[in-house]
Amino acid sequence: MTFSYYLTSHPNMRQWLAFLGLLLVALLPGNCHAQNATPATQPKTTRILFLLDASGSMQAPWEGRPRMEVAKQLLAKMADSLNAYPHLELALRAYGHQHDKAENNCEDSRLEVPFAPKNAGAIKAKLNTIEPRGNTPITYSLLQSAQDFPADKSARNVLILITDGLESCKGDPCATSLALQRKRVFLKPFVIGIGAEREFGRQLECLGTYYNAADVRTFRTILNDVVAQTLAKTTVAVNLTDERGRPLESNVNLTFLNNVTDQPEYNYVHYRDAKGQPDALDIDALQSYDLVINTVPPVRQANLPIRPGKANVLTYQTPQGTLNLQNPAVSPNPYGRVQAVVRAAGNPATVVALPFGARQKLLAGNYEVELLTLPRQVRRISIKQGQETAVTYEAPGILNIVSDYRGYGSIYRLNQDDSQTWVYNLPEGGSSKINLPMQPGAYRLVFRTATATGSRFTDVRTFTIRPGQTSSVSLFGR
Repeated sequence: MTFSYYLTSHPNMRQWLAFLGLLLVALLPGNCHAQNATPATQPKTTRILFLLDASGSMQAPWEGRPRMEVAKQLLAKMADSLNAYPHLELALRAYGHQHDKAENNCEDSRLEVPFAPKNAGAIKAKLNTIEPRGNTPITYSLLQSAQDFPADKSARNVLILITDGLESCKGDPCATSLALQRKRVFLKPFVIGIGAEREFGRQLECLGTYYNAADVRTFRTILNDVVAQTLAKTTVAVNLTDERGRPLESNVNLTFLNNVTDQPEYNYVHYRDAKGQPDALDIDALQSYDLVINTVPPVRQANLPIRPGKANVLTYQTPQGTLNLQNPAVSPNPYGRVQAVVRAAGNPATVVALPFGARQKLLAGNYEVELLTLPRQVRRISIKQGQETAVTYEAPGILNIVSDYRGYGSIYRLNQDDSQTWVYNLPEGGSSKINLPMQPGAYRLVFRTATATGSRFTDVRTFTIRPGQTSSVSLFGR
């Protein structure tokens, strides 16, 4: 429901203002908190800066009246309707009204009414004195607006630009708006293009959320709706389901990222009540978000479809199973603590690295688990919703190299097709006396002493490693 609906349905303005005050108490967003996490805190102050185009083009007729007259009248009514709101401050900046167009002044912008509570009278009085004259310095006005908002990191800073023209001073308002949003000067601005063709908006929508008000009635509705969006409470419930759409997943961290700054605005640990319903989270709908569901690997949803002033429910499939890395039944383990590297099938990026003995929830799907034993092993596994998949390795044996000679050498694993795969290089030039835990199998040791006078003096030995046993290989100098 829009403010215009209430204005036309309640002729008694005092009753309307009383109703409006009660509505604000119910709807004005406070500090965000998860269900049952913390008590309600003091509501944030919301500051709305009206940035009004007062350039010469605002003299143009619009349904029988100058555009400026229509804009001033509706802004005055809006200021009146908001005057009783607690935790709300308004301000008015205008541009293009102090110098004639012939002067080509690109710094014609002024804060006419600074922020203050219940200042509708001051705004209406100032609107009566503003007459359209000059240029359209949108970029300069945005930069000046950054100084209009008090230094208050806890406040919600909102800018509403009302214009009938494009930048006329060779500035870049879109880049400026984006930079100020990234600095958290204000939230994503509202831009209302009045008396303009639809194509006009394509050059302004990069500034923020653009609305095309081609006629006076639409302008009135849009202005009311924009303010309603600013003040109404918005909630988002995130439903995490399995592959069949059943609401089974929970207890996952949810990160709402501001997709302008890429900074986290909210962190919640997902909660589902006894009836299986996710809780409703308070979200400031004046920003646009990407949602990161911090499963392993994470799921990222860009540009959340959040409707301001509504109870939004978003549903995502995040089926999970469990990877169980089981140590073999050997004590003590000659390897010590073995690590595993988990990757999604066909993707070289590491999803997670874990020690054996750990359990890890993973999104359902196919994975490769690389075991950092000697030699390394790769297991291809499938994780399924609600199931546990175990991965282990054989108990290692010990290779004992016995030699008094320093030298150079490598160990290869012998494959079933008689090929060999490199496994390990002996410490270069160092002592060849080594005790090395290795996986069971057939191997080849290739070694040349540091004092040998040719490659033909390379010594090649084969050996077998058995679980829990020590295999000794003796090397002799030549």
